Amino acid sequence: MNDIIRNIEAAQMKAEIPEFCVGDTVKVYAKVKEGNRERTQVFEGTVLKRQNGSNRETFTVRKFSNGVGVEKTWPLHSPTVEKIEVVRKGKVRRAKLFYLRDRVGKAAKVKELVK
Repeated sequence: MNDIIRNIEAAQMKAEIPEFCVGDTVKVYAKVKEGNRERTQVFEGTVLKRQNGSNRETFTVRKFSNGVGVEKTWPLHSPTVEKIEVVRKGKVRRAKLFYLRDRVGKAAKVKELVK
């Protein structure tokens, strides 16, 4: 039974996913359906968390829009996520960055990882 489920999940996974971690700033190109039209909307922000694994993996991105913090969670292998583009790598020491929710302005920044 496990092999059957594993094969179905493997068929649903995307082939190309960029390497991104918690703390990175990413652009998520998501398909938005409005009536009978479909368009691509870009959501740029900091990755707060990545959860689970295989085809059930999700990630949460946070940004500030008009002075209000906005968070969105997407399934990583969803057909609504067109592509993910890494803008900059972040230097963090935690797996989940929930403390950024309480911070505003420069305090909410994540340092850039320089190699």
